[in-house]
Amino acid sequence: MAKKERKNPDEMSFLDHLEELRWHLVRSTLAVVIIACLAFVFRGFIFDTILFGPKNMDFPTYQFFCNIGKFFGVDSEFCGDTIPFTIQSRLMAGQFSAHIWTSIWAGVILGFPYILWELWKFISPGLYENERKHSRGFIITASGLFFLGVLFGYYIVAPLSINFLGSYQVSKEVLNEIDLGSYIGTVRASVIACGIMFELPIVIFFLTKVGLVTPEILKKYRKIALVIILILSAIITPPDITSQIIVCIPVLVLYQVSIFISRMVVKKEERKEKARKNAK
Repeated sequence: MAKKERKNPDEMSFLDHLEELRWHLVRSTLAVVIIACLAFVFRGFIFDTILFGPKNMDFPTYQFFCNIGKFFGVDSEFCGDTIPFTIQSRLMAGQFSAHIWTSIWAGVILGFPYILWELWKFISPGLYENERKHSRGFIITASGLFFLGVLFGYYIVAPLSINFLGSYQVSKEVLNEIDLGSYIGTVRASVIACGIMFELPIVIFFLTKVGLVTPEILKKYRKIALVIILILSAIITPPDITSQIIVCIPVLVLYQVSIFISRMVVKKEERKEKARKNAK
């Protein structure tokens, strides 16, 4: 049987586009399911090493901040033996449900590059050849930024949140017995939120390409952006100023990088426009 040829996007109807999108979604979902099944099998590594790693005081982040405190001769809460809380499951299917959903989210995170690839394959036929040429690094760049954000969330935001919230007590009469779902939710939110935030340069690139954003707009609203970044930092981190500053710094750097990217895109478009006028 001859292989079915891909239709010209200019000749495809709305239903053809929906059919094409459906198959991209099916393949993306299949990739997530396959990775999720592998994560389900390796539950010991996923839970004991990855998820519960920030619960232990030998976690690299705590050791790093502890060594900094020792270097400056300051007593640090990161030098303790344990974080005073326990994790419990209070539902009959709590652990099984956590196992399932953790595996699915592992599939989404690890399968992110492939999901982007399927999205790109759906969008790219509608682009001009020069646009496809200049966007070839999209998958690598976007995936790299996402995983950089995931690592930042896992090694910085998650342990700071767990250490602060897990040891916080309004009274010694109240014990911190954290529900399994709440603990996993904290780690998951920290990781995914940072992964998405680190996509800021990619978002700014495309917004500049379509003319919705300019370097001047980004500079003009820099103070407002700073306030928004502080609010987001307050949402995904514990309510102490140190953690918020630690989260703010890389996001502010990304914002500055986004301004530079926006300026480069605008200059390139201006050169193209000048070349068209000269050609006429």
